[in-house]
Amino acid sequence: MPQFVYKAVDQNGIIVTSKVQEKTKQSLIKRLKNNGLTPIDILQTSFSDYKKTVKKSVSVQDYMKIASETSAAVKTNKLRQFTPQERIRMLLTQQQKVTTRDLMIFTQNFYLLKRAGFNNIHALSTLLQSTENLTLKGIIEDVLAGVEGGDYMYTRLEYYSDVFPHIYINLIQVGELSGSLDKSLDQAMNYLETSSKLTKKIKQILIPNILEFVGMWVLMFVGILYIIPLIQDVYKSMGSTATLPAITLWFSNFVAVVQRFWYLPVGVIILIILGFLGYIRTPKGRYNWDYFKYKMPLFGKLIFAIDFSRLTQAMLLNLKNGMRIQEALEVSKSIIKNYVLLSIIESSINNIIIGDSWVKPFEDSGLTSPMMTEMLKIGMQTDLPSMMEKLVEFMQIDIDNIISRIVKVLPQIMYSIVGIMIIFVVVVVLVPCIQAYMGGWLFEAAGV
Repeated sequence: MPQFVYKAVDQNGIIVTSKVQEKTKQSLIKRLKNNGLTPIDILQTSFSDYKKTVKKSVSVQDYMKIASETSAAVKTNKLRQFTPQERIRMLLTQQQKVTTRDLMIFTQNFYLLKRAGFNNIHALSTLLQSTENLTLKGIIEDVLAGVEGGDYMYTRLEYYSDVFPHIYINLIQVGELSGSLDKSLDQAMNYLETSSKLTKKIKQILIPNILEFVGMWVLMFVGILYIIPLIQDVYKSMGSTATLPAITLWFSNFVAVVQRFWYLPVGVIILIILGFLGYIRTPKGRYNWDYFKYKMPLFGKLIFAIDFSRLTQAMLLNLKNGMRIQEALEVSKSIIKNYVLLSIIESSINNIIIGDSWVKPFEDSGLTSPMMTEMLKIGMQTDLPSMMEKLVEFMQIDIDNIISRIVKVLPQIMYSIVGIMIIFVVVVVLVPCIQAYMGGWLFEAAGV
């Protein structure tokens, strides 16, 4: 069972620290509140049943030195002072995050064990012994305890939504409810791998160009704030009537106004952000925002294609396990977070109830291509699971093509933006510097 170090405050304002064993962080919070304590900080340290697997450098005994006993804290009425070594160990433990690579290894090993015929309890027990990440080990132990108690895996994973993505959890849910957990694990593994590759590609394109863009802005503001005033002072001291380019003077005045009334644009930006966040929290605002995601330039088609592909893969698992279309849609919709696609799915389910075509809402949405809807229609007339397998293959090819187009177009867009920025910097800052260097204004100042 996981062990936790907690810091809490009682009704009298006394700080209490202690170590305790509890199934989950959520159950510990509930337990503390029932005892009249308000938790301030809860740190998962290690696991009592697996002390031998922990390296000496991060031993359980060392971690437990962090916490004082509750009775001592109440007597002194003060928060215990940690030693520097204890603070370092706490910091190292807090930073042991579950990375995408950790999730990919866990999912891949779980998938292989399921393919080998292991049941969930046996598979999770085996994974628990081989997992090195303390945080992930605690999660697996909690999930294992839930499965042994008769719970579904996904119900326990929902407590750790900060570690497992929403799509991942719901893929596990579909697999457990449909009886095809091994196939859902395969999908989850592909999801993590695809997301990781796409994120890495986009970062490789965006980060260098963003750094260049920021560097251009810094150079321009440094030039306007320091270099341009120096050039103007030199002109005046020499009695020259030469003037800087009009665009340089305009931008210099603009920067001066921003410096003087900086709080106005900052306030406007904050109000816009707060207003936007408040708007997308409303049902209508969330729907409009989700619709924009599907229609946005460059990435819109990719986002919809990925969501629709996941929906068809989940439905395929359910249909192969004997579910009717309505049941398959009901279970599969849990993997979707976008309100627009969810509303289409709900309309599709309602159409089934009234005896109409469930494909029609997808067709009327204007988001699916004719190829997608025609394959579904043909599948309804022939063999839907077989046709959906072909649709899944088509969607994967379509997603790969969209990603390829994005990877080709995105650098061009970023180069164009950076190029425009470079031209602006040259005109605003470098041209006045070149004019001053050429010295033509000296002849004008001398009356030559």
